[in-house]
Amino acid sequence: MDPAAMFVMRRVLLAGAALLLALAWLPASAADRLAAARARGTLQVALMGTYPPFSFPDPNTGQIIGFDADVARLLGAHIGLKVALVPTIWSDILARLVAGKYDLVVSQVSITARRAAVVDFSEPYSYSRTQLILRNNDEATYGSLADLKGKIVGVAKDTIFETQVRAVPGVMVRSYPGTAENLQDLVFGRIDAALDDSLMVTYLLAQSRLPVKAGPLVGIGERIGVAIQKGNPDLKAAVDLALRQAQADGSLAKLSRKWFKLDASRPPP
Repeated sequence: MDPAAMFVMRRVLLAGAALLLALAWLPASAADRLAAARARGTLQVALMGTYPPFSFPDPNTGQIIGFDADVARLLGAHIGLKVALVPTIWSDILARLVAGKYDLVVSQVSITARRAAVVDFSEPYSYSRTQLILRNNDEATYGSLADLKGKIVGVAKDTIFETQVRAVPGVMVRSYPGTAENLQDLVFGRIDAALDDSLMVTYLLAQSRLPVKAGPLVGIGERIGVAIQKGNPDLKAAVDLALRQAQADGSLAKLSRKWFKLDASRPPP
């Protein structure tokens, strides 16, 4: 090989070595997070941890349990990784995902165009509706959110429920850090109704002794997906494949029936 060709080859090899070295030091957000998760042996999954029946502490063990917690562990099993659950307050959960603090969010995140501009979403893993919660002694009838004009409606802050009710003229909205605070004010008469996930309402009424009842389904149906930091196509593909496998073998439907007594893993008819 002549000296000029050898010089070019040496430059190419050195450039390749430099690229490999640079990739090794890139943060997880700059490379696909699936590779980083496999390297550490753990899939880091954020969820609220305070939102029964989706994710909440087992009163006996303190371990996070619930539908979303089970879905996260199911994803880990299909992908072949242990799962580390990361309890995170709702108002920060997507911002911290974008910042690369964890790999996924499995926390009843409704798929919306506004959120999809910031994060990627998996295929839906559950479907829900927006539902009113009323005090037991409330005899009013509501056919839609518009019927709540002049009323005070409580919602969890920065949720799809807050977005929906704030779009209705004449309805006064009070936002809360979470569902517990919302329902407390409903019971004490500080608000007229609460708005939340229909799946949560089903569980709440079966488990709680609060003097509340299910109101009508209002708003549009919601598709719930796993949120993924943008720029991670391998991780997204692995999550989508795991969800398709869990749909096909019935394990996702089984988890839904475990927590809700119905199959919420498929869109309603």
